[in-house]
Amino acid sequence: MAASLHCLPSSTLRSLISLSTHTSPSPLSLPPILPLHHNARKTSINRKVKLKLERRRRMGGAVRAMVQQESVQRASAAYARDMERLSAKESLLLALKDAGGFEACSRQKATEMQRIDVMERITGLERLNPTPRPTTSPYFEGKWILEWFGPDTPGLVVLRILSERLPTTLANITQIDLLLKDGTSKVVAFMSLLNSVSTKLIVATKLTPEGPLRMKEEYVEATLESPNIIEETIPEQVKSVLAQASGAVQQLPIPLKDLLSNGLTIPLSGTFQRIFMISYLDEEILIIRDADGVPSVLTRLDQALPAGVESTTEYVS
Repeated sequence: MAASLHCLPSSTLRSLISLSTHTSPSPLSLPPILPLHHNARKTSINRKVKLKLERRRRMGGAVRAMVQQESVQRASAAYARDMERLSAKESLLLALKDAGGFEACSRQKATEMQRIDVMERITGLERLNPTPRPTTSPYFEGKWILEWFGPDTPGLVVLRILSERLPTTLANITQIDLLLKDGTSKVVAFMSLLNSVSTKLIVATKLTPEGPLRMKEEYVEATLESPNIIEETIPEQVKSVLAQASGAVQQLPIPLKDLLSNGLTIPLSGTFQRIFMISYLDEEILIIRDADGVPSVLTRLDQALPAGVESTTEYVS
């Protein structure tokens, strides 16, 4: 082999040497051998990442469980509070009935124990008031009937004195309604005379919210409507007197006859005003307290507005 190579021309020999140099097989390519401590560190990092992910997953599940538990607890607490409030309402209404309600207040017939019992029930319900801003709540407006009031409640003193001075068979206040709408109130007192003549005393007032609980009331006018005579219930001994009175009325001048037939209106603007606080309000019961803390309890006569309806009334803070 060596002898044959020597026989080749020098140019050919140089070409073969160059070709063998370029085409010599390269050794097998192997990945670099990393130190042992590098692989261990990489494995440790992967384990830490997995542990962190697992910890986050567990924490997320725990947080969700806590949120769900808190939601259930809040719902349970709200339900328990609503049940307590409904029970307090029923208790108050029962106490008012046992004490005699409106009639007992108007004639001061309720006993001391009955008044204390009613006051206790009122206080218990007030602490469960579900309406934080009653002066601007849609529940405030509507038609209410007075169930209980104090002896010195403004606007009712005259009616109480009248009922105390006159026998029940002669004059009787049967009911007092309150219509609240668009910043005004209308107090309507239904009166019966001789159990045969019915009339109404209407007091109109203006209401101005002065805070979430406080309201100012300004009296505007009072109207005594023309009496309505129920002839079927007139006693025989009274019919002659009423006939004479009717004849006397017919002889009056026309302006006076119109005045009696249309009712008597007395302006009250600028004469009286008061501040009261709404201590409880929901869709069925309204409790207000005057400046002396005397409560009045009213129950709704009409249907309340839906809970989602918002009032646009503003007050000066």
